[in-house]
Amino acid sequence: MEEPKVPRHVAIIMDGNGRWAQRRNLTRAEGHRAGMAALRRVVEACDKLGIEVLTVYGFSTENWKRPRSEVTVLMDLLLEWIRKERDELIQRNIQVRVIGGPGRLPPRTRQELDELVSATSGNTGHVLCLALNYGGRRDITEAARRLGERVRRGAMDPADIDESAVAGELMTAGLPDPDLLIRPSGEMRVSNFLLWQMAYAELWFTPVLWPDFGAEQLEEAIRVYQSRDRRYGGLREEEP
Repeated sequence: MEEPKVPRHVAIIMDGNGRWAQRRNLTRAEGHRAGMAALRRVVEACDKLGIEVLTVYGFSTENWKRPRSEVTVLMDLLLEWIRKERDELIQRNIQVRVIGGPGRLPPRTRQELDELVSATSGNTGHVLCLALNYGGRRDITEAARRLGERVRRGAMDPADIDESAVAGELMTAGLPDPDLLIRPSGEMRVSNFLLWQMAYAELWFTPVLWPDFGAEQLEEAIRVYQSRDRRYGGLREEEP
């Protein structure tokens, strides 16, 4: 009997840090710091489970609307996370990739993020993909713009623009599409995350807040994923 398959690519919307802190009479900054600990647990669990790619929604294009003080805290915590996890990521042979618009991040954070990506670029273990200043609609829009520019230059015929061509221009080019999307905190929406790439992803929502998320919840999500019948619009072999 064939063993249940582990998803190749898991995507997670890390949600619920603020509510976790509020319930404990803590600051939102403390909630976000607890979320960093959850990310470490999940990265370790993915490594052990053999998941090839983990993409986490760290900061969206819409998150700039938050109070300046909270954005500053998030940027400071990102820098803290890079410095704290760098050696562990290298030791675990994890390759770090970034999608989104990291150019808008504070210069020091951007520099150390670039250095982390460079330092792990030769790693051959699983991929940790950080979505920072990322928006799914912008991802698709920029891909369309690049394809349009190639057509304008005469380097491409419009008739050659197919799904493969679009996928090749997305920020996740070279990575498999997500098999499983996880959203903690009880919210049931995708929030402009990997809109093209998640066309056939299985969705799993849990009321557990992100700072409380760990290997147990990840394994539960994978068990649910393995119980589902992924037909991609077709039928099972036994169906007429």
